[in-house]
Amino acid sequence: MIGALILRELRRAWTGGGLITPVVFFLLVAVLFPFAVGPDGALLSRVGGGVIWAAALLAALLPVERLVTPDLDSGILDQLTVRRVSVPMVMLAKTAAHWLGFAPALMAAALIAAGLLDLSAVTLARVEAGLAIGTVGLAALAVATGALTAGLRGAGALAGLLMLPLAVPLLIFGAGAVQQGTGALKLLGAVSLLYLAGAPYVAAAAIGAARD
Repeated sequence: MIGALILRELRRAWTGGGLITPVVFFLLVAVLFPFAVGPDGALLSRVGGGVIWAAALLAALLPVERLVTPDLDSGILDQLTVRRVSVPMVMLAKTAAHWLGFAPALMAAALIAAGLLDLSAVTLARVEAGLAIGTVGLAALAVATGALTAGLRGAGALAGLLMLPLAVPLLIFGAGAVQQGTGALKLLGAVSLLYLAGAPYVAAAAIGAARD
């Protein structure tokens, strides 16, 4: 059942363009930033890791409105509940599908961004390792935020206000891993696991409140 839910989410996201938009946005940020700061290779190399992480965070926020609201409005979540599929399990499947959909593509796009930002091979390896770990937390936060704002007016703006402060630890440790290495990566992994463990239950509680 979980595998079927993940495949369904991936098909819906790809057909609706929900997974292409974040990657395009990420690349646009990576392309525009060097034009903004100029051709100073040393400066670009020093701040490039942070730029990639900030772009990844904003890219993960873009599809938040489409993660939970369509299923809640169409009654699919109610049908799954009738079939005795727990809501936290459905939210976990959505998190897995969201991560599988945008994280590998984002990591591939980071290779292009690294060339534009003049990152060394060592720095790029740290960025990729951080993205592999940190995007798990970003996906979990996105699903939880989507559930919290489901059915509300101005959900996009509310999603930003809710998600961005909670994502700050991921941004700090992800960007810090570029300079500090393993220590920051371990902290990044701890925060990601915390969000992954808690987000499905937060999302399930939010959906329960929305139904009431």
